[in-house]
Amino acid sequence: MVRNFEDRPVPLDVIENLVDLARRAPSAGNSQGWDLVVLRDSETAGFWDITLPSERRESFRWQGLLTAPVIALPYADRSAYLARYAEPDKARTGLSEADAWPVPYWLVDTGFFAMTFLLATQNAGLGALFFGVFHEEDALNAALGVPHDRQLLGAIALGYPAPSESGRSAKRPKRTVADIVHDGGWGRSR
Repeated sequence: MVRNFEDRPVPLDVIENLVDLARRAPSAGNSQGWDLVVLRDSETAGFWDITLPSERRESFRWQGLLTAPVIALPYADRSAYLARYAEPDKARTGLSEADAWPVPYWLVDTGFFAMTFLLATQNAGLGALFFGVFHEEDALNAALGVPHDRQLLGAIALGYPAPSESGRSAKRPKRTVADIVHDGGWGRSR
């Protein structure tokens, strides 16, 4: 994850290529219930004005993040899944109502889309950072004209990486494969 960016625009065709790769992410019932708002160059200032007001900006640790030439906002569309699972080939699943889903796949699949977008970004020689939008989401959505039924997963800053220090969390050790895999069942070993 990159937190410092060069002040160099990312061409629109590069962004479209990233989206073309990301749209191939897995999707329950091929519902593809995701949208991406892309803010480029001077448009990113509006994002920061809403989500990180100037009085908080001076003390913000990651000043280089504010220079990212692109902010991409992945949104989940629950209605795409409910409509898809009401179609004749899926109706018998009983998943045409949101409460019927044991896991909200509109969020899972939009996460897959965002992850695929991040991997494509890395592959294209760009840097990126996925981060939460913890303040003023409603104001941001209103400013961007986002439909009320869409759910923002977070934000992706992207651009050409500049030298950067790692975040404090980067020092945490990664779990080992043995810590993660429960081969044949929980707590079993072979």
